[in-house]
Amino acid sequence: MFSMIYTTTDSDQEAEKISKELLEKRLVACANIFPINSLYWWQGKIERSGEVAVIFKTRTELLDSAIEAIRQLHSYEVPCIVAYEIRAGHQAYLDWIETETGKEG
Repeated sequence: MFSMIYTTTDSDQEAEKISKELLEKRLVACANIFPINSLYWWQGKIERSGEVAVIFKTRTELLDSAIEAIRQLHSYEVPCIVAYEIRAGHQAYLDWIETETGKEG
């Protein structure tokens, strides 16, 4: 089975740092990084900030390790780190995720 992990960071630099670390450890096959505008509750008030979102693709069996690595590398006190199951997809792409994850980096 395969999953995607979504997180947000405060900068391109942090997003790339986390992405490279997970890629080097072969915890993920791919990271998509893109800028976003976020509105959210924080400490009793609505905040607005520019953030950088990252979507990682991985094997479900690597989720716990990948999530823990993101948590340890992340600068936020309470980072958004959520996972979604990939229920279906282009088989050649899913095969590529399988091939590129979990092996020695």
